[in-house]
Amino acid sequence: MPKVKTPQFSSGPEISKALPSIFDRYGETLSLELRSALHNKDNQVEEPLRYHMGWNGESGEQLTTPEGQGKVLRPTLCLFACEALGGEWRSALPVAVALELIHNFSLVHDDIQDGDTERRHRRTVWVIWGQPKAIIAGVGMHCLAYLTARSRAHDFPSETKVLRASRLLVESSLAMIEGQCRDLHFEQKLDIGLNEYLDMVRLKTGALIQCSLEAGALMATDKSSYIAAFSLYGSHLGRLFQIRDDILGIWGIQKETGKPSGNDIHRRKKSFPIVFALERSSLAHRNRLMHLYKKESFIDSDIEEVLDILDKSGARKHAHKIITQEARLALGQLDGVPLSVTIRRDAQELLDFLIVRNF
Repeated sequence: MPKVKTPQFSSGPEISKALPSIFDRYGETLSLELRSALHNKDNQVEEPLRYHMGWNGESGEQLTTPEGQGKVLRPTLCLFACEALGGEWRSALPVAVALELIHNFSLVHDDIQDGDTERRHRRTVWVIWGQPKAIIAGVGMHCLAYLTARSRAHDFPSETKVLRASRLLVESSLAMIEGQCRDLHFEQKLDIGLNEYLDMVRLKTGALIQCSLEAGALMATDKSSYIAAFSLYGSHLGRLFQIRDDILGIWGIQKETGKPSGNDIHRRKKSFPIVFALERSSLAHRNRLMHLYKKESFIDSDIEEVLDILDKSGARKHAHKIITQEARLALGQLDGVPLSVTIRRDAQELLDFLIVRNF
């Protein structure tokens, strides 16, 4: 079985890459299925959700060209895993759509919890409709996710797989919520270890990505070792994805990320680079960083000082190193699975994109 080359990562200038081909392969079908899940134009809960998905404007008007749409990473991973193991990828569509709805429910609530006023270059739901309605809209999307999966049960390979996939969705949702609770708790403390942080990432970001690949594999095969391999592949992908997000949250460019540069520092978010610097910096730099993060408000010189401490600690370089390690470990999980050369190339292309994505 041919092995895929180990991903290479430069800590120098970063390159923005186009979405991998698998996103094109499933994109049109996923778009139609997602719109079908949010089809009730008379439902007041769905109005802000259609806006959040990029289909409607702030006044409810349908947009000719969608705005601010996400990458639909999780449903794409689900369909890819199903196809990779020889399944008919359309049989995994109910789970894939449910995964995207669950993910977007979490984004609507994240924006409220973080006080973010902009996402994907558009005003966030809570800014337009207020926090109470945004909370209700997010809960509604969460409910629609499970309803979508169950209402399309006839598309599943078997009733047993309906139950297993449903359980996976619930368990991963609970894990994601637990991870979010831990992340919020981290905002109140500075003594966070790297292992503690990575365990939070495993839940908050990794759970749903892991579920995406495990559920897709489940739709294609009964072989437990293959399902487990894709599940572990997803676990490493989740850590890689979040650490890359953490890099973008500090050093990303607003026109690409849709959020202000240095946004995570302004919010004093304990992301990977900050946790690394607090754990590995010199005593003087660690104390200074702790002092800065205890301030009620930041001025521009504070931001510059935090960036300087991060630079001296090697936080960004170490984050790149961990991303490369996670990519290598992710691909290694698939070594024992009989996959076509095309599928392995797709897996490599996906990792190449996730390693250097700028949005």
